[in-house]
Amino acid sequence: MTDTDLHTRFLPARWRRDLDLYLAERAGGMNGYMIARQRLASVARLHSLSDAELAAMGLRRKDIPAFVFEDILPG
Repeated sequence: MTDTDLHTRFLPARWRRDLDLYLAERAGGMNGYMIARQRLASVARLHSLSDAELAAMGLRRKDIPAFVFEDILPG
């Protein structure tokens, strides 16, 4: 699967809400959809992990957007 195979409208509602909120807070003036689309595979991959696996990485589910975008949208 490539990053371009994913579209935000197919993400679960909670994922979309968390991603939209994160981008609205940190990507003002940028096309959040285009930024997000390029990284949706990473978001999906992390959401497929168990809570225990995420915890081992030091993450909670709500931290996924910040983790995926930390290099271009620092908190």
